[in-house]
Amino acid sequence: METIGKYRVIRELGKGATATVYLCEDPDAGRQLAVKLIRFGKDSAAMSRRMRKLFQNEGMVSKRLNHPNIVQVYDAVIEEDFAYLAMEYVAGFTLENNCRIDQLLPMHRVIGIVFKCCMALDAAYRQGIIHRDIKPANIMVTAGDEPKIADFGLALNMNKDMDRDSTFIMGVGSPAYMSPEQIKGYPLNQKTDLYSLGVLLFQLLTGRLPFRANNQATLIYRIVNTDAPAVTALNPNLPEGLNAILRRALEKDLYGRYRNGAEFAKDLSAVRYQIVEEDETVGDSRHFEFLRRLDFFTEFENVEIWEVLRVSVWREILPDVALIRQGEHNRFFGIVLSGSVEVSIDGRSLCRLGPSEPVGEAAYLHPFSDQRHSTVVTLEPTLFLEINAAALALSSEELLERMRNALLTRMIQRMREVNRIAAARGAPAVRSASASPSSSSDGLNMELAPM
Repeated sequence: METIGKYRVIRELGKGATATVYLCEDPDAGRQLAVKLIRFGKDSAAMSRRMRKLFQNEGMVSKRLNHPNIVQVYDAVIEEDFAYLAMEYVAGFTLENNCRIDQLLPMHRVIGIVFKCCMALDAAYRQGIIHRDIKPANIMVTAGDEPKIADFGLALNMNKDMDRDSTFIMGVGSPAYMSPEQIKGYPLNQKTDLYSLGVLLFQLLTGRLPFRANNQATLIYRIVNTDAPAVTALNPNLPEGLNAILRRALEKDLYGRYRNGAEFAKDLSAVRYQIVEEDETVGDSRHFEFLRRLDFFTEFENVEIWEVLRVSVWREILPDVALIRQGEHNRFFGIVLSGSVEVSIDGRSLCRLGPSEPVGEAAYLHPFSDQRHSTVVTLEPTLFLEINAAALALSSEELLERMRNALLTRMIQRMREVNRIAAARGAPAVRSASASPSSSSDGLNMELAPM
């Protein structure tokens, strides 16, 4: 296409299921803008009518909104076979990629972006408008971390009579981000957008949704009936204050949820001032590269290593510090990154473990008992990756399986090494088949203590 109405097409920016967005030039204003074009299909008259209503609604609603964190709409035109919306061109990125565990933004940036979204939704509601489809794809981010909320096609104008408003369509929204009242088809107010924004905040901080399921029916049940896990259970490095904020944002009872965006933003600002605004991604990348080179993580996918980073804490431990004590009950475990530890039973040294060796995995893997049967003490300054077992339990199934396999592999290798050494010190076998002797220890960074 060369032109859309009076706008000269420069290039295509993106294409979705129902619309195509082009970068265009406005000859009158002398500026670049984005033009969203929808063609009404001939095959489905009902779908065309629905698309026309949504498009008309987006144009009508968006032109009334004037806020620095909401995409500005300049023009809306509806023809017989097509319609287009001329709007502010936002040179930036959506938040979709930053919901992935390996692409998370630093915490202070996430809170700053969501803070501004709170204020934008507050301004929209003061105009009598709620969005109803807050999700990562509908939030653009420009230079300086300025978010721009887009796509008010599903917006609900609270100033209209809902019984006569032809643009009001039930069942809209993206299920994973929908509030319980939206799923139930109850009357909506601004609190439904704040709930969806809470879901987005949870995802931006942890790399996963607060409610997950293999099918939509189970997902809907969980949204309506179950509580989200504490955000610090999934990312122990987050400040404790975020738990209360997300609990309130995701509250199922409307009376317990934030009343407005300004109230939500106020609590976020209190947490943000407690955070040191350093670029955490530098440290994260350095830690990722360290784990990527470690033998223990050889079989892990990159995204799984990023998940490990989100559910673990790096600890620098002095010599002669007990990591685990015999007789204790817990599922604490981790990986020695550098240095070494000694394992003992009843005060008798059993073995020493070095870099890439897991510690405490037996109690973690045991299906019934979390009792400790040995003591583990550092022998020298040791860098230790402490993995939060509770947070790991909430991670992806892929990571859980990979971690179990890696730990079991190490345990079996150790058992074979102990058996080999014990057999070398044992009496000759009464009967034995000829076999090639092997002193291979499977590359373990482990040694048995001298007897």
